[in-house]
Amino acid sequence: MSLANQLRDGLALLGLDLSAAIQSRLLDFVALLRKWNRTYNLTAIRDEGEMVTQHLLDSLSVLPALPQSCAGISPGTATADWRWADVGSGAGLPGIPLAIARPDLAMTLIEAVDKKSAFQRQAKIELGLSNVTVFNGRVEAMPGGRFDVVISRAFADLTDFVRVAGHLAAPYGRLYAMKGLASKDEARCLPSGWVMLDCARLSVPGLDAQRHLIVLERL
Repeated sequence: MSLANQLRDGLALLGLDLSAAIQSRLLDFVALLRKWNRTYNLTAIRDEGEMVTQHLLDSLSVLPALPQSCAGISPGTATADWRWADVGSGAGLPGIPLAIARPDLAMTLIEAVDKKSAFQRQAKIELGLSNVTVFNGRVEAMPGGRFDVVISRAFADLTDFVRVAGHLAAPYGRLYAMKGLASKDEARCLPSGWVMLDCARLSVPGLDAQRHLIVLERL
């Protein structure tokens, strides 16, 4: 199966209706990542087909959950006005696929490793991502209270995610943790003032593994 057909079929299973131009741009991102990966080792995944599944479709699997998990995120705030931060973005995941699929979202990629931020900047230029901002530095150095959604695939522990990135969220903002297994113990150990709002099971086409989107908010 071609990469284009794999992506098209995966998007259909996710219920996402993305234009041919957006799908082409997503595949251009995969090609650029594979090219840079030969030299800079940005991701352990080398095969383009696996990149489509584990990078593109995995990142985009959060989109079907957005109407439920983000509803009322800020009174009077439309979806198009959401300001996102992708913490520990690495090779731009999930931030770049989300920014490509939803050009109405303002996405800030936060990454401390120079070579990964350099790749993000190149992807922004080559893919024409005017809605992406790259911040090369530690998340603790980023000014707080600016984002409606703070998302990450980088944190294994919810407590660490809140302690490191919680300050980024606006008063009505939420933290989105993309995880494999969802642990109730983690929810009980959250820092004071935070609570788990939702734990949504994600289905990633072609991936035989558990995926969850955990939504956290301030009390």
